[in-house]
Order: sequence, then structure tokens, then C-alpha cells
Amino acid sequence: MPSQRFAPPSEVPGLAARRIAADIVDGVLHKHRTLDDQLDGSGAHPGLKTLADRDRALMRRLVATVLRRLGTLGHVLSRLLDKGIPSDAPRAQSALLIGAAQILWMDVPDHAAVDLSVRLVQSDRRAARYAGLVNAVLRRCAREGAALVEEVAAQSLDLPPWLLARWSAHYGEATAREMALALGHEPSLDLTVKSDAAQWANRLHGETLPTGTVRMLLHGSVTMLPGFAEGQWWVQDAAAALPARLFGDVKGKSIADLCAAPGGKTAQLAHAGAQVTAIDRSPARVMRLRENLARLSLQAETVVADAVEWAGPAEGFDGILIDAPCTSTGTIRRHPDVAWLRQEADVTAMTVLQQRLLRKSVSLLKPGGTLVYCTCSLEPEEGEQAVATLLASEPALRRVPIEAAEVAGLDEIITGDGDLRTLPSHLPNADPKLGGLDGFFATRLVKS
Repeated sequence: MPSQRFAPPSEVPGLAARRIAADIVDGVLHKHRTLDDQLDGSGAHPGLKTLADRDRALMRRLVATVLRRLGTLGHVLSRLLDKGIPSDAPRAQSALLIGAAQILWMDVPDHAAVDLSVRLVQSDRRAARYAGLVNAVLRRCAREGAALVEEVAAQSLDLPPWLLARWSAHYGEATAREMALALGHEPSLDLTVKSDAAQWANRLHGETLPTGTVRMLLHGSVTMLPGFAEGQWWVQDAAAALPARLFGDVKGKSIADLCAAPGGKTAQLAHAGAQVTAIDRSPARVMRLRENLARLSLQAETVVADAVEWAGPAEGFDGILIDAPCTSTGTIRRHPDVAWLRQEADVTAMTVLQQRLLRKSVSLLKPGGTLVYCTCSLEPEEGEQAVATLLASEPALRRVPIEAAEVAGLDEIITGDGDLRTLPSHLPNADPKLGGLDGFFATRLVKS
């Protein structure tokens, strides 16, 4: 039997997941890299390939909890540190954030959270000298942290001040705080099913929302759930599933999805019988869209092109769907990095692109055709104001108000103008993880 004396020492369980989580948190906070870039595709963290599914899920929860609670974590740690978080050693900062997040909001024993955070800084040359500090601060966090969280619970610290101020101005202070509270909870998994939502809800131990979406709590990998390999459903937030339904009966109609990837709305339209042309400027995203359609056994023509420059067919389309690039502030519950990567100036930059897309869509639309414009943004400039600007410059367009009956009777998500506006605080549930919606805006316009 070979000697074991030279066998590499086994790593402490859970340390690899925390090391990668620390790297990704550093990537968001110090390098301004999105979570999507760091978790998927060519730029994904190389260590992800070696993580077991359980550790990968833990890593994602660690990162999401830190970013979802970043403002409160900053307050807690500032109260426990005499000189603030060390700025010369990013790993010490991320170790403190990850350790405190586990102690305060995750089902991890305090001693394990402390020990593994200390090991994180010990393994980093620049941060090693802070090991004693990390140990002492996190031990104090275990004793005093809950009270420190409670003293600022009503202050909505987990949103950047500029964003909270915007939402307070547009939606009212009370609604803005309800939205901020909803964003503090880990969201459910929403699925759009091809048929028999009740049967799939039962099989997946979830529930059926009034809109027909199946909502469940995910434990493990999405790809291992019943029905995934068979293409019986796809992942899509309940709010994101509403705009494609605003066309009504699309069987046999030609519909262009101008910013299509990753393809949830394309799949909805194709499944409903439309002849869909799906356009996206990113070859990698179009490849992913094609893979999703193949799994779902659905057909659509796919085009790699910048929709603003795309010529389109001479005869035009019966319908145009634009899920426009935007600041994505409505998706913070699922993408908590957005809150800390976006700046207020981004809103203005996005509205320029949105107007170009809207005007292009008018030229691609047949007379009598329907345009559905939507964004996953909570900023009025990218929703209500964008439509007002378009209608003022395009007399051939008119708004067709959305009726509550088209959205399962949910009157609260219909605006006074007849547009759709969902908020993170909508569809509340006794279990916060099963409540809420992404923030979406959608309008329906018809070309005379």
C-alpha cells in the first residue's frame, strides 16, 4: 500500500465555497463586475468547476446575502470596528462581510462562520495580519449583531441612498420602504410551464400563482428538477411572464422579439403558436437562446444583430415585443449586485437607447400591428415617461389599456393610464420567500 505521507492535506469543508464567494464579492465591490459575468460564461470564476453542487449553492447564497444586506452589514461592522473595515486588504473586508452575513442571516453555526473567515484571511498574504481582528469582531457580532441590526431595521440601509430617494419620490415613502423590505429576502424560483400548472406545482412541491406561474423554493440544482430535461417548463419570474400575454391570441401571427435572449418571452410566444423572429446582438446570448428553445422543443428564427440597425422583412410584423436594455433596478431581488453597480447617471444613458429601439419598432410594425414595450426597471424614465415621449412623437400609435382580467384580476399592478407596473412588494406572502415580484413596466400600443 503506498505511503500517505506525501498526500496533499484535505481542505476544511466549506472553505473553497467561501473563498470563491469572497473573490466574487470582491469582484462586484472593487472591480465592478456583475454576478452574471462571474458565475457564467467565459468570464466565470475558474474555481466553480471544482465545486460540488451543494458548495456551489452555498457560495451563491453567501454572495447574495452579503450584497442583499450590504448596507446593514456596513452599519454592524462599523459599530464593531474602532477604525473601520481595513481598506488595504480586500480579503479582510470580504471575510468580515461573509462571516457576519452567516452569523446574522444564515443557518450556519457561529463558530464555523468565525473559524472559516479567519482561515480566509490567514491564506491571503495582504490580509493575514488581520486574522486576530477578524476573529474578535465576528465573535462580538455573534453576541451583539442581532441588536445592531434591529436598531436600523426601519432605515432601508440596504439600498443606495440615490435609489431609495428616487423610489420615495415616485412611489411614495411608504411604498418605497415596502419595496426595500421585500428586496431583503431570498426570492423563490418561478417557472412558466407549458401546461397543467396545478399538476406541476404539486409535483415540484410549489404553488400556483394567480397568473399561472408555478412558484417554489429551490433546493439543489434547477437542472435536476423533474421536467427540466423533458422541456416542460422554463425559469421566468412571474412578472416577466406577463408582457408576452398582452398580444392576446398570437397563433399564426408574425412576432419579432427585438431583445430576445435568454428567450423566456420568445418561448412563450412560440408555445402560443406565433411565428417568432428572435433578435439579439450578442452571439453568446443567442447561442444560449437556441439551446433553451431546443430543450423546450420550440421553434423560432434567431438573428444575431443590433435591433436598431436590423433591416427586417419588407412586409413588417404583426407584433413587436421589446424587453429593452435598462438599468434593471426591478431585478435587484434576484440580482442584488445591480443595486451597487448602477449609478443614477445610467438612467439617462439607457433612455436614449430605449427611444431608438422604440422608434425602430414602429418602422417594423404593420398597420394595425401591436407593440408591447417592457423593461425590468422601476425608474419612470424607462417606463411611463419613455412611452409618453414616444406617443408625443408618433401620432400613428395609440395606447390600448391593459384590463385587470388579462393579468388574473390583479388591479394593483395596473396604472391609471392602463399600463402594467409590478413592484417587489406585490403578491405578499406569509413566507417572504414566496412573495414578491420583479419590478416590471409594460405598455401595449397599436399602430393605426
